[in-house]
Amino acid sequence: MKSRNDIRNVAIIAHVDHGKTTLVDALLRQSGQYRSSQLQGDCILDSNPQERERGITILAKNIAITYGEIKINVIDTPGHADFGGEVERTLAMADGALLLVDSFEGPMPQTKYVLRKAFASNLRPIVVINKIDRPDARADEVLNEIFDTFVELGANEEQLEFPYIFASGRGGFASHDPKATGGDIKPLLDLIVEKVPPPQVRPDDPLQILCTTLDFSEFVGRIAIGRISAGEIRRGQRLALMKADNVVLNGTADRVLVFDKLGRVEVEKAEAGDIVAVVGLASVDIGDTIASAENPVALPRIEVDEPTLSMLFTVNNSPLCGEGQFLTSRHILDRLNRELQSNVALRVEPSEDRDAFQVSGRGLLHLGVLIESMRREGFELSVGKPQVIMKDIDGVLHEPVEYLVIDVPHGQMGPVMELVGARKGEISKMESKGAYSHCEFVIPARGLIGLRSRLMSGTQGEAIMHHNFHGYQPFKGQIPRRSNGVMISMLRGEAVAFALDSLQERATMFVAPGDEVYEGMVVGEHVRENDLVVNPIKEKKLTNMRASGSDKNVLLKPPRQISLEYALEYIEEDELVEITPTKIRLRKRMLTEEERKRSDRKSASRAAAMS
Repeated sequence: MKSRNDIRNVAIIAHVDHGKTTLVDALLRQSGQYRSSQLQGDCILDSNPQERERGITILAKNIAITYGEIKINVIDTPGHADFGGEVERTLAMADGALLLVDSFEGPMPQTKYVLRKAFASNLRPIVVINKIDRPDARADEVLNEIFDTFVELGANEEQLEFPYIFASGRGGFASHDPKATGGDIKPLLDLIVEKVPPPQVRPDDPLQILCTTLDFSEFVGRIAIGRISAGEIRRGQRLALMKADNVVLNGTADRVLVFDKLGRVEVEKAEAGDIVAVVGLASVDIGDTIASAENPVALPRIEVDEPTLSMLFTVNNSPLCGEGQFLTSRHILDRLNRELQSNVALRVEPSEDRDAFQVSGRGLLHLGVLIESMRREGFELSVGKPQVIMKDIDGVLHEPVEYLVIDVPHGQMGPVMELVGARKGEISKMESKGAYSHCEFVIPARGLIGLRSRLMSGTQGEAIMHHNFHGYQPFKGQIPRRSNGVMISMLRGEAVAFALDSLQERATMFVAPGDEVYEGMVVGEHVRENDLVVNPIKEKKLTNMRASGSDKNVLLKPPRQISLEYALEYIEEDELVEITPTKIRLRKRMLTEEERKRSDRKSASRAAAMS
């Protein structure tokens, strides 16, 4: 083994919205290695439209900064546990990690999640207490909380002696003084050079590269990205691609690229310790080993946590279908297969219905981002209610449970305890943080579906909620379903104000006058628990008689806006979300009332027979 002292490979890990991407931007600005046009926008690295809209990092990204004589490869990882598949495989490229923690919020659920992954990868994190310029910053307290978190996660003595620094990504400075208010980011770069170990490599051994990320180009196809563990790779070199189940394919390195600033540059050769992108391997998948053709030796494949949530993706067969460009089951399957190439935490299985697929992922946000990407690409489909994935462990049915953290003003604690308690949540910790109460729960993953919207309503939007996967526990029993029924259209046509005026007295409407509706479409939420079939296209009868007081002004409340996340949380088992490039609608699986009644009778007779 030899050390590459001219390179540092470091990943940035943190809870969502603790400032990873902003801090990376500060490093880029400090180095002066950007074009002036790249200063446009809040975050240089969050280039994906959904990343900018949601304010989170979804895809891991690689950049390289030159600091003196040392090249620092920086890997910006997602902070949300739903994208943990990105975190797990990008940590395989790093020798060290920066653990960012907000100077007010302290360690949060995803902080513990990503820290556990770093320990599993034998990384020794550098702690960066970020946002110290916040007026409510409590840097010293947060530092103690981080130490307690390390102890809780079983850190060894060496890991407990972690280096730390205080910083402000937005302010563009870092300091060993928690009271600092200005300066530059150089102290952080010095700490990276000093504390992140250089890559330990085997330059004289045969080539080995573990593919941890895939990129795609319409011109060259798949691009494999990974770190060279041993040997060197040259342009035009013959390669062996070592896949699962001991399958070995031959290939050639058409191009070899290394990361430079915000982009990639082509090189003749790259050596052990470099993070490279290799063009020319059409069949490469994440987890494959790229080895020398003469002496191929495989590296251990990447292991990723199993999915916890599944949904049914099916062809949209509503009367209003046809808005999208890609409509068929073949289109949907091809798109899902493309996603599988780079999304290692995703699973796709055939369903009983030949036009449907069971898609499993790490959480509602994970699957929601995929659906939103498909919608923007012109796909049209229907999806069913999210279902948690149960496991049989030693003959006992187990379900996934989540670690839930809620921060809420003291006066709003009542609705939080009521809502979480009704969903089988068990409180494990409660403390005061300024004007907020900090509560930690263990709750079944089933109980989180639909909780966020109800929590926001119950606390007037004041609650802050985060969660991540905790483990599997024995099944905890039934959880209350949606308390309100829905209003279902009985006819197809355009909704009219006259009909909606009478319906809004008994419902919260989802449609406005002029919106197209069809039989079986959900047009509102009923005030009672039962479903109600209604006529939203009924017009006022016209006569040649006028009566005093019969003509009144119609005053309609604005309809409830249906976002994709809200729709996925809202629906029940007998409903679907219809997704097109322009519309998101709710509907019943069976569109006619006769079909629904027949299905209810069959279910009732089946339940009676089982009892």
